[in-house]
Amino acid sequence: MSATTRIISIGTLAANPHWGERGALRPAHATTTLVVSGAAKILVDPSLPAQVLVPRLAERAGIAADEITHVFLTCLNPIHRRGILAFEKAQWLVSEREREAIGVQLIGSLKEAHDAGDQDLAKTLGHEIAVIQRTVAAPDRLAAGVDLFPLYGVTPGSTGLLLPTAGATTLVAGDAVPTVEHLSAGQVLSPCHDLEAARESFSEAVEIADWIVCGRDNIVPNLSRRF
Repeated sequence: MSATTRIISIGTLAANPHWGERGALRPAHATTTLVVSGAAKILVDPSLPAQVLVPRLAERAGIAADEITHVFLTCLNPIHRRGILAFEKAQWLVSEREREAIGVQLIGSLKEAHDAGDQDLAKTLGHEIAVIQRTVAAPDRLAAGVDLFPLYGVTPGSTGLLLPTAGATTLVAGDAVPTVEHLSAGQVLSPCHDLEAARESFSEAVEIADWIVCGRDNIVPNLSRRF
């Protein structure tokens, strides 16, 4: 069985350095993708606020929020999950490596906030931790034709989804390949957690995928592979 992809919302960077931009010129958000395989309806990176994303999902795919069976997060960056609470009936998935690494960081930050008496920060961090606790470590295969593809580097455990078919292979890459300009220039997103790992993941993405769903852009052909 072949899985299908549909872009629900095209993401953007707050400033794209390849456009000569500096500073935060717009609200950043991640690309949200619907992956369907059999009965599984997997929403990747629900980045827009729920009040925007739910109508967009109906417009783009004709389905309601409660029909989503899984939410998959390519990373735990808050930008990638603004609208996640709209999908309470779904199972929330993220790579085990990302879940553990970010969870440890947040717990440490929460302790520091409590020690400093910063109750507002502690409340925010508590909410972040609650979201992560609600997630489950994603299995290697989410559904038929939908496999995890580690893309570590931009974050400690950033992970994409690989959708191989007889005709072409699609990779939902998240921020490992942020925009078509980054793809063309062979550049990774900056700043990132581990630059060397991010570069290696970028190379692996380019090597394996015919089509790439960029983390802050549309689905694009991998011209270096196709030609």
